[in-house]
Amino acid sequence: MDVLRPHLININGRIYRRNIIKEEHYAEEEEADFSYMDPPESEDPADETCDTHVIEQTDKGFRCAIDVPSVLYKYIIGKKGETRKRLEFDTKTSINIPKQGVEEQIVITGSHKAAVLSAVTRVEVLVESFRKKQPFTHFLSFPLNDPKIQEGFLRFKDDVLKQCSQDHGVEGSIFQSPAKLHLTIGTLALLNDNEVRKVAEHLQDCQSFIRDITEGKPLPLEVTGIEYMNDDPAMVDVLYAKVNVKDGTDKLQVIADRLVEHFVSAGLMVREWNRVKLHGTVMNTLFRKDSTAEDAGGPGRQTMSEREAFDARNILKTFGAYRFGEFELNTVLLSQRYSTDCTGYYTSAGSINFS
Repeated sequence: MDVLRPHLININGRIYRRNIIKEEHYAEEEEADFSYMDPPESEDPADETCDTHVIEQTDKGFRCAIDVPSVLYKYIIGKKGETRKRLEFDTKTSINIPKQGVEEQIVITGSHKAAVLSAVTRVEVLVESFRKKQPFTHFLSFPLNDPKIQEGFLRFKDDVLKQCSQDHGVEGSIFQSPAKLHLTIGTLALLNDNEVRKVAEHLQDCQSFIRDITEGKPLPLEVTGIEYMNDDPAMVDVLYAKVNVKDGTDKLQVIADRLVEHFVSAGLMVREWNRVKLHGTVMNTLFRKDSTAEDAGGPGRQTMSEREAFDARNILKTFGAYRFGEFELNTVLLSQRYSTDCTGYYTSAGSINFS
């Protein structure tokens, strides 16, 4: 850690410094200790209020219950319970954590309201820090699996394999499944059913502004042309189809950016770029399978560290302006990663329509 530029975390408007303790590890992750930065001179810590949680007064003092996904309990407990013990000692509180796998609230009790608030805040900082390390489980998507687009994609795949299969790394398994063609708007790490329901509800809140943009109608799109992600066309990992609104407007981009803004503002999504990069992946080396491995939906696929790039120069030269087709987009989906529904698309946990 750069001591002149420490990693800071903002929780409810207060700034915390993240310190690394190297002697304790959680599944090869360093434990994080968090120190509260001094408040402004005008602010008395004893007078802190909690805007996001209710601190109740009881016969024995004060009590606050907070929602934490069970998969994050271990980071609050720590190795041999050391993290919880230190939190309890530092804040003079008691922290009751449900059993692993039980989705119930963590209850913090103490003799003083300020002590309970301090413990709540430190738990929130821990949760926020380790939440960022969880892989994403869901994503907002525009489906591109219209039958006409699937048909165009299958023609593209057949033509590429006929004309370019001799090029390094080009083979059938790196093509996207036609039923799963989509545009990713943004990713989310949703760690229990309550969080999935919360995001689905927020998605419903977005329907009105989307219908204002589309004037309550489906959005006519054309899928034409291909592009690659990195700088070297001879060493490509992702090749994607370009998607545009037929009338030449930027309505699709505006909808995607507004959706991300909504979910980032709600604290449910981390912003990755200033603007959403809309791309319909048609070839991805992460899909590449080991022909000797059993195909069970995951085993046999390559990892990020071992993926083998392909030479896309001939594909780009021959199919650079390839026309996949046109269709009308009418929905945004909350899609579950590594899942498949009865249509072959990702299982949906929520949706809204343009019309």
